[in-house]
Amino acid sequence: MTQPRSELRRTLGVGDAVIIGLGSMVGAGIFAALGPAAEAAGSGLLVGLAVAAVVAYCNAMSSARLAARYPASGGTYVYGRERLGEFWGYLAGWSFVVGKTASCAAMALTVGTYVWPEQAHSVAVAAVVALTAVNYGGVQKSAWLTRSIVAVVLAVLAFVVVACLGSEASDAGRLDIGASGGAGGVLQAAGLLFFAFAGYARIATLGEEVRDPARTIPRAIPLALGIALAVYACVAVAVLSVLGSEGLGQAGAPLADAVRSAGVPGLVPVVRVGAAVAALGSLLALILGVSRTTLAMARDRHLPGALSAVHPRFQVPHRAELAVGVVVAALAATVDVRGAIGFSSFGVLAYYAVANASAWTLDAAPATRVVPAVGLLGCVVLAFSLPGTSVVAGAGVLAVGVVAYGTRRRMAAR
Repeated sequence: MTQPRSELRRTLGVGDAVIIGLGSMVGAGIFAALGPAAEAAGSGLLVGLAVAAVVAYCNAMSSARLAARYPASGGTYVYGRERLGEFWGYLAGWSFVVGKTASCAAMALTVGTYVWPEQAHSVAVAAVVALTAVNYGGVQKSAWLTRSIVAVVLAVLAFVVVACLGSEASDAGRLDIGASGGAGGVLQAAGLLFFAFAGYARIATLGEEVRDPARTIPRAIPLALGIALAVYACVAVAVLSVLGSEGLGQAGAPLADAVRSAGVPGLVPVVRVGAAVAALGSLLALILGVSRTTLAMARDRHLPGALSAVHPRFQVPHRAELAVGVVVAALAATVDVRGAIGFSSFGVLAYYAVANASAWTLDAAPATRVVPAVGLLGCVVLAFSLPGTSVVAGAGVLAVGVVAYGTRRRMAAR
């Protein structure tokens, strides 16, 4: 029997899926999140990184199990709907689409800020248009471009690590892991750093385009997460050894300031280019993920049904991609990058809370419930440890989503 036209084509292997996950994680987050996290945690930055990694690992394992069981576009929107009920799936999808749309705009503006600060908004809009066009041409083109971006970013980060650790300014004494910011500061830093880890969700949301998903997804998610954690740990140690937690917390461009303090000012332009390329990689993968969740929600009429269309030639949700591109381009003129990190983290932590709760229902064996239980608790704690403005804004957006869901249900019942 032939596949319905509305289904997507399975073309991604393990390597492609890992690269797409890395393109989301090893992106602008590492250039932007270290400063606010250090400001919150002080000398406890590395502890905060470890906490974020543990929560991300639990989320990744829960997502991998669920994605193998339900290999369809939409990620936790689908898992929550199938395991917990329609409302929880909707809430996860709403959290993801809204939070990540804001994150898309922030990444676009990061590109503009690094490429041409005086025309940051114009460059941001141009970047959104260009990457939306790439995604429109098919997921394989997106995977190819992401592979190139990841290679450039990893090379730049390697230069930063070598320059910092090899300089006379490097001092291991600055790596004191005592939490001078207190337990609350460490948790807030972990919540902010989670922004940089959250990209592995892109692998799950592309489940309908992955070959042999039961085998590919459980391998790709932890592999991508492990590589990203190793990269983040190396960069954090290198930058801390030069700037210290106080200097890192005050740095406007942490990695650029670090190589300048390490006595290698010639690397500053390279870091700026790397940050812009990294932001492009994050934006590319984010648009992919948001459009696929939009597709899944449109199929269930939680969003306009027209957004569920799949292009007959390119086999992509072209209307969803265009709609996401238009909204992101409009937001890119107004968002604040640092503020969007906290807002996005709150939405994504809510999304993963639903993922862990869904994974809890897969098996009644106590041993298999430890990971989703730790992940669920971690998501809730980190979400409410974020800056107060992020918590209020995130909770408000969730409330709007709940009201919209209730209104739609009442209208459908008439």
